[in-house]
Amino acid sequence: MADGATARFGEQPLEQTVAAAGALRRLAGLLLSLEHPHPTVDAMLTQFADWEKELAAAAPPALSPRMGADGADTQRVYLSHAFDIGAYNPCFPEYRFDRLDADSAEGQVIFPVVYEGPPGLVHGGFLAVFFDCITQHQNCATELSGKTRSLNVTFRRPTPILTDLRFDITRTRTDRAVTSTARLLLDDDVLCIGEANTLALEPDKLITANFGRRRER
Repeated sequence: MADGATARFGEQPLEQTVAAAGALRRLAGLLLSLEHPHPTVDAMLTQFADWEKELAAAAPPALSPRMGADGADTQRVYLSHAFDIGAYNPCFPEYRFDRLDADSAEGQVIFPVVYEGPPGLVHGGFLAVFFDCITQHQNCATELSGKTRSLNVTFRRPTPILTDLRFDITRTRTDRAVTSTARLLLDDDVLCIGEANTLALEPDKLITANFGRRRER
């Protein structure tokens, strides 16, 4: 993806943010796995409070995203949600595309402990988030995307955490809509299917094309 095309959807995250996301996700998984109180967690809580104060002093006071050239300096910069959100936001799943074309795509994903619902299984809501991420990733990469009109998830079998899974997508386009059907599979078994219908818009017509750019120091 060329830098110019990527920039249409928002600013790119800082390298520090990307590095911290994976660490935070792994740390959260370890916290969820503890059976008894641990002194390290007490030390973490104290340190977290200090870090929060330091970062709050450096961050803009408003949490609303800065949009347009005249966006206020008090608002935060908008980061691109078009591609690989999980790379910088630990609340989203990480995945990898092995092949991505306009009409089809395929890739791999592993859901860690933080996405667990029933014992050893992925919470269904996270699967919906996952399908939304990968289908819109493909749409944005092929430069025909827009707001999600509907997203329907069919659960066929429970989806395990901590397991190598693969996914594929088939995609059809009309003048006004994009329909994507994504499958999540364990070997050859289909675990669930996500069917997404989105508006078909050119990137320059998306609202995020008017995001506020990152300010100079």
